[in-house]
Amino acid sequence: MWLIKVFGVIYFTAVCAAQYPPNVTSMPISPTTDVPESMEPSYYLPTTIYEPPVPSLQLQSDWLDVFPSEKVKFICEISGSSDWTISWHRNNQSQDADPNVSFSADGSVLTITAETQMYSGSYFCKGHHKAKAVSTQSSNSLELKVFANKPKPTVSRKPNFDKMFLGESVTFTCAAGAFSGWEYLWYHDGKEIQAPKTDVYTIDSVDHSYSGEYSCKAKRGKGPFYTEESETQSLLVSEIPLPDLKQTTQWLDVFPSESVKLSCDMQRGSDWTYTWRKDGQKVQADDIVSFDSNGKTLSISSASAKHAGQYNCNGHLQGRSVISNSSPELTLTVYDKKPNVVLTQDPGYKVMFPGESVSYSCHLNVSSGWEYLYYKDRDQLGVSGITYSINSVGTANRGSYTCQAKRGKTQVFFSSLSQVMHLEVKEKKPKPLMTQEPKADKVYVGESVSFVCEVDVSSGWEYHWSKDGIALHSNSNVFKIRDASSSDNGNYECVAKRDKSAYHTLNSDRRSLQISEIPVPDLKQTTQWLDVFPTESVKLSCGMAVSSDWTYTWHKDGQRVRPDDTVSFGTNGTTLSITSASAKHAGQYKCSGRLNNRPVNSPITSGLTLSIYDTKPRVTLLRKPEYDVMHTGDPVSFSCHINVSSGWEYLWYKDGSPLAESEKTRNISSVTMKHTGSYTCRVKRGRNAVFQSDPSQTVRLDIQERPQANIILLTGWSEVFSTDSLALRCEVQESQEMWNYTWFREGQPIDLPPSKRHVVTPQNDPEQSLYTCRGISTGRPSYSKLSESFKTKNLLLKRRVLLSISGCLFFGLIAVFLGCIILRILHKPARNEDMLEEENLFLTMAQLKDRTDAPNPLVEYITDEALNASSKEADENGTIFSETTALPISTPEDQAATTEGDGTEEDMGGLISFKQ
Repeated sequence: MWLIKVFGVIYFTAVCAAQYPPNVTSMPISPTTDVPESMEPSYYLPTTIYEPPVPSLQLQSDWLDVFPSEKVKFICEISGSSDWTISWHRNNQSQDADPNVSFSADGSVLTITAETQMYSGSYFCKGHHKAKAVSTQSSNSLELKVFANKPKPTVSRKPNFDKMFLGESVTFTCAAGAFSGWEYLWYHDGKEIQAPKTDVYTIDSVDHSYSGEYSCKAKRGKGPFYTEESETQSLLVSEIPLPDLKQTTQWLDVFPSESVKLSCDMQRGSDWTYTWRKDGQKVQADDIVSFDSNGKTLSISSASAKHAGQYNCNGHLQGRSVISNSSPELTLTVYDKKPNVVLTQDPGYKVMFPGESVSYSCHLNVSSGWEYLYYKDRDQLGVSGITYSINSVGTANRGSYTCQAKRGKTQVFFSSLSQVMHLEVKEKKPKPLMTQEPKADKVYVGESVSFVCEVDVSSGWEYHWSKDGIALHSNSNVFKIRDASSSDNGNYECVAKRDKSAYHTLNSDRRSLQISEIPVPDLKQTTQWLDVFPTESVKLSCGMAVSSDWTYTWHKDGQRVRPDDTVSFGTNGTTLSITSASAKHAGQYKCSGRLNNRPVNSPITSGLTLSIYDTKPRVTLLRKPEYDVMHTGDPVSFSCHINVSSGWEYLWYKDGSPLAESEKTRNISSVTMKHTGSYTCRVKRGRNAVFQSDPSQTVRLDIQERPQANIILLTGWSEVFSTDSLALRCEVQESQEMWNYTWFREGQPIDLPPSKRHVVTPQNDPEQSLYTCRGISTGRPSYSKLSESFKTKNLLLKRRVLLSISGCLFFGLIAVFLGCIILRILHKPARNEDMLEEENLFLTMAQLKDRTDAPNPLVEYITDEALNASSKEADENGTIFSETTALPISTPEDQAATTEGDGTEEDMGGLISFKQ
C-alpha cells in the first residue's frame, strides 16, 4: 500500500512541476508524509533539491540457481519510472539483448533463457533521467548461477531384496539434489504412474503387475523444466513358492509296520522353516513321528491306521513376514489287508497257435515297489519281473498261469495270488469262413455287396482280402463294395492275421461275384385290350422273367398309382386291376420293380396307354344279300360290326332267343322256312366281369319256299308199242314267273339251249341215265328247286311187258272165274272140315315187303332171260326205256300206277302189286 502512496506523491509532484516549471522546487517527502492541506498550488514555490531514487532489483522467477533452458526474470523498479530509462549490468558489464536475453518495452524487466553458463553472474540495474543528465545509484545485485547440465535424480528401493513376494510392501525414493521447488514424476516400464508427486512412492502390497523397471523425473516452474530421467530400479515380484512335498520312501500306500518318510522343500534358499499338517491339523512329534532341525523331513517309523490321511506342509521365510501357501497334499494310505493282484495276457487271445508270442503281466491295484512271482500249474517260474514273456508258444506252454507280488527286504510282504488264466495252444491252422450279404446268386449293378470273413477260433484277427489273386486294401472282417459294377466281377477270398503277431490262417474258400444289369420289368396287358368302355375291367401285369422276389410300383402319367375302391394290386404289385374303368383311369401306365429286402430298383418300363371310351360301342348288323324275301336254299350271311376296340365275342339272337354261334359272321348256306325271323346281335368280352354292348338294330329275314320243278313223262301208255323215245317236260309248279329250264343228266348240265321239253333217245342216252331239271328266271327267285330225278332205263319194255302180263292175268282171271262158277254149279259143296284153305295167290304190297321166305312171284316171272328175250324182240320193234323212280303220269291211270310204285321199285324191280 505504501508503494501506491509513494507513486501517488511522485505523480502529483510531476504534474505540479509540469504546470509551473519556472518555480519548481523540490523537497524531500517521505512515503509516509502526508501532504499538508494548507499547501495550495502557487506560482511561487520554494526551490527544492531532488535526490535521485535508488532502483530496486527483484527476482520475478522462482530461483537464482538454474539449469540450461530454464528462464530467469528480473524486474528493476524506480520511483517515477516514467522519467527514467533503465540499464542492466552483469558482472559490472552492460547487459545487452541477444537471442537468449530480452527486455520489456520500458526496460524494467529482464528475461534470460539460461542456455549456457555464460549467463551466470551478478546482475544489477541503474536509472537514467530522460530529461536530465541524472543517473541513479546501482540497484542491489542478484547472483545468478547457471549449471552446465540438467540434474539427474537417483532412485532407491527399500527393502532391496532381489525378489519380492506377493503381499510384501516396497518403497521407492527419488533424490534430485539440494535444490528446491521440485515435483516428482514416477514411471513404471516407461509409463507414468498416477501417484503423488513426491519424492517417495510406496506400494503397500505388491503383486505381479508391479514387477518391472521403475524410474523418476523432477520438474519445476511453469514451463515447466524437467530433469533427466533417473536410472531404473528393478522390481521382481514372485509368487510365494509352494513347498515341494515328496515321498522319500517308495510308496504312499503302506501296510501296518511299514515306515514312511516325507520331505518338504522350497527349493529357493535355506532360509525357510516348515510346518506339517495332516487332514488340516498340525502334526506334532511323538515317539513314532519325528522332524529334522528345520522341519523339512517328516518320518513315521511304524505306520498304523491312525497315520493314514492327507499330508501337506508350508514354509516360513526367516526375517520376513512371508508365509507360503500349503503344498499339494500327499495321501498316505494304510491298508488293513493284502492287495489283490491282477494277471493280464498280451495279446489276450484265449486260443493261440504254434509260433505266436505271448506275455503275462502282473498288476497290483495299490501301492508300488513290488516284485512279481509267476506260476504255471502252481509251479513257480524263474522270472521276477512285471512281465513274463513266451516268444514262441507251443503245445508245451498249455496250462494255467497265476502270479503273486512281494516287496520289502528285511520285512517281506506277499500279496494274494492272482486269478488263473488258461492258455490253449492249437496244433492246426484255422480256415476262415467267408459269407456274402446279400445272400443272392445274382447281384445287380448299383447294389452294395458285403463279404464277411470270420474265424470261429480265438480272437484278435485282422483280415486281408484279395480278388482274383490281387490284394485289396482292407483290414476289416467286412469287405464292402458300394455301387457295384461289372468291374467288381471276380473271385474273392480272405485270410486272417493276428493284429498283434504275424500269424495268419489258411485262405478261405473262394466266392465268385457276378454283377448283372438290373432287368427291366415286362409290362403286359392281361386283359385282351387297352381301349375299354366304362365299367369294364382292366388288368395289367408287371413281372421279371428271372425272379419272383420283386415288388412292383405302378405309375400313371408319371404319378404313382394308389389303390382305391376300383384299383387294386396283386401280390407284390405284380398285377394292377381296375374293376370298373372310368375316364380318370385313362393314361399311360408304367411300372418299376424293387427287389425284396434289397435296395435294388429296376428301370421304369415303357408305357402302355389305356384309353377309356365315353359310351358303350355301337353294334351294326348287316345281311347279305339284302332282299326283302329269301327263298329256301338261298345262302344268307349276317355280319355283326363294331367300329372300336377288339377282343369281342359275338352274341346272336333270333326272335329274342340266343343262338349258339359266337363268330362275327353268321352264314346260312341254304335257308329253310325255319330261318324266318328277326335277327339281332350284340358283342361281349371279358371273362370274370363280362362287358356287353347294347343290341344292334333288328334285321328281318323272310323265307318263302322255293318253287319246285317237276319232270312229266309225255310219252303215254298208248304209245309204248309205237315209239322208241321218251319225251320229258319240266314245269315249275305254283309259279307265275316266266321260266327257262335247264336239264341235267347224272347231275351234269346238258349242253342244250334251255327248253321246257327234253327228248331222250337211245342215241343221245345209250346209258339210260338219271335226269333232273331246274327252272331259271330273271326275277326272284332266280331258280327253282331241282326236280326229282327221272330214270329212263327199260321204261318202254317194262310198260310193254306190264301191259302183256296185265292182259294175260285179266283174261286168266276171267277164265278162272268162269271155271269156278261152272264147278260150283256142277259139283256138290264139300264139308267144311274137308275143305282145304285156299291159298291166297295175290299178296298185298305190305305182305310182299314183309316176306323173306320166298322170292317175289313177279320177279320169278320176269327173269333176266325173259327181259333179255324181250330186249331182243324190242330190237326189232323199237327201244324200250325203264324208270327207277316214280314219275308223275299225265293220265289218271299212270298217276295211280306211279303212286302205288313209290318207295317199292327198288325192292320189286320196278313192278307193283295188283292187290290193293
